[in-house]
Amino acid sequence: MTTATLPTEPDTTLRAALLRLGGRATLGDVVSATGMPDDRAETALRGLLETLRGHLEVTDSGELLYHFDPKLVERDREPWGVRFRRAAWSAFKTGFKIWTAVMLVAYFVLFVLIIVAMMVAASKDRDSFGGRRGGFGFGDFLILHWIFGGRGWRRGGLYYGDSYARRLPKEAQPPFHKKVFAFIFGPEEPKPTQQQRDRSVLQLIRARKGMLTATELVAHTGLPLAEAQEEMGRLTGAYGGDPHVSQGGEIVYAFPGLMKSAHGRVRASEPSPAWLRLEYPRKLTGNAGGANALVGSLNGFNLGASVVLGLGPAFSGTPVEALWFYGVGVVPAVFSTMFFGIPLVRWFGLRAGNEARKRRNVRRLLVGHVYAGSVRKVRWLPVSGAVEGVVRRLEGWKVTPEEVTAELERLAAEFNADVEAADAGLRYRFPEVRGSMVEAELMRKLGLDRQKLGRVVYSTSDESAAESERDRKAFDRELARADVSLSRYLRSPDRVGYEEDFEVVLGGEAPVRTRRPPRSRSRPRRQ
Repeated sequence: MTTATLPTEPDTTLRAALLRLGGRATLGDVVSATGMPDDRAETALRGLLETLRGHLEVTDSGELLYHFDPKLVERDREPWGVRFRRAAWSAFKTGFKIWTAVMLVAYFVLFVLIIVAMMVAASKDRDSFGGRRGGFGFGDFLILHWIFGGRGWRRGGLYYGDSYARRLPKEAQPPFHKKVFAFIFGPEEPKPTQQQRDRSVLQLIRARKGMLTATELVAHTGLPLAEAQEEMGRLTGAYGGDPHVSQGGEIVYAFPGLMKSAHGRVRASEPSPAWLRLEYPRKLTGNAGGANALVGSLNGFNLGASVVLGLGPAFSGTPVEALWFYGVGVVPAVFSTMFFGIPLVRWFGLRAGNEARKRRNVRRLLVGHVYAGSVRKVRWLPVSGAVEGVVRRLEGWKVTPEEVTAELERLAAEFNADVEAADAGLRYRFPEVRGSMVEAELMRKLGLDRQKLGRVVYSTSDESAAESERDRKAFDRELARADVSLSRYLRSPDRVGYEEDFEVVLGGEAPVRTRRPPRSRSRPRRQ
C-alpha cells in the first residue's frame, strides 16, 4: 500500500519564496518561484497582506508589486520586552486592586473605631471600645454596599470615566470602587477589536461605491501616507479587495463583495473625516471632581491616622508595640503613600501621551486644510494661514506655530507637494492629492454598486481619428463629473469635532446615548 505525500502548504512555500526575494515580488516572480497557478498565487499573496506588514506598489510598466517586510514580520507583532512590561503592569494592577479593596475599607473602619474608642475612653470610664463589642454593624454593611453595590451595574462592566458614566441610565451607574481604581490607575482604556476599528472604514468604502485609495484613507484616519498604504494592504487581504492600477498609475482598491446587499443597491452615508474625529486629552483619573475629592479624603484620612495612631508612641514599651507599629502604622502608611504616588508617576507618562495626541490632532486639521484646497482646484496653502487656523481651533491644547509648521512640512514631504516662497512666506500646494482623488473617482464610474450600460465609447467601425476624439470627449466628460462629485466627499473642513475613545468600542451595540460635542467647538472639555 502506497502512502501519498501531502503537498507543501502554500503559505509555507510562498513565505520561503518571499524571503528569497527580499520581500518584494510581482505576481510573475511568485509564480516562477513557487510553481503556483496565477490565481492561487494571487489569492495567497492577498491573504499574506492581511497578516504580514506589507503594501502594494506600481512598477514603471504598470504592474502591481507586492512589498513585504524583508523578514516577513507579523503586523501585530510586539517585542518581548513590551509584552513583558504590559503583563507585569497588569499583574501589579490586579494585586494592588485586591489590596485596595481590603485596605481602604478595612483600615478606614478600623481607624474610625479606634478614634471613637479613644474619645469614649477619654470621656468615660468604659472599656477600650466604647461599648462596641467587635464585628461589623448594620452601618458597616451599608458602607460596603455603597462601595461595591453599583445599583444595577453589570458585573464585569468597564468604567471609561465620568464622561462615559453620565451617558448611562441612572440604574446602571458604576459602583464607587470603580472610581477608586480609576483614581489610582486611570479609567479603563477601551480595547477595540480590529473589526470594531474597521467599521468606519468599511462604511467609507461603501459610501465611495466600493473603491478607495490610500490617499482617501488618509483623509478619513489622519494616518501618515506610508501607514495608510500598509492599512490598505491589510484591508485588501481581510475583505476581498481587488487592487487596480488607473491610467494615471494610482492604485485604486475595489471591494466588490462589500457592495452586495440583500436590500438592493447599497446606500451608505459618509463617515466623519479625520478633522471631525479629533482625540480628547487623556485624563488622569477620568472621575468627576467630587469623586476624586472623596477618594482622596478617604485615603488621606487613612494616611494621617496611620502616622498619628500607628507610628506614634501609644504602645511604646509594651508587648504589642511591634504588632501595633507595623499593623496600624507601617502597612497602611505604605499603602496610602503608594495610593497617592502611583497617580503622580502616571501623570508624567500621561503628559507624553497627550503630546502625541496633540500632534495627531494637528495633523488631522492640516489634512482638512490640504483636502479643502485640492478638491475642485489645486490651491496654494500659505503656512501662515494653516498655522493660524490650527492654533485657533486647538486653543485648549496650547499648540505652538513651530509644531504646526513641522507637521505641515511632513505632510508636504509625504505627498511631494509644490513649495513656493511668496510675500507672506512659504506656501504649499498638493496636486498629488487631487490627482489621486480624481483617479479614484474616474474608476468609480465602473459602478460596483450597480451594473449599468453607459454611452458608447468604442465601436469596431470607428476610424482611428474618430476613436481618438471620442476617447478624449469621454475622458473630459468623466473628469468634469469627477470634479463635481468630489465636492460631496469634503465635509466641514472649517469645523472641528471630537470623538470619545469608547465610542469606537461601543459603536451601535451598547444602549449608551452618545453625545458628541459641537463640531464648531475648538476647546477640548476640561477634566
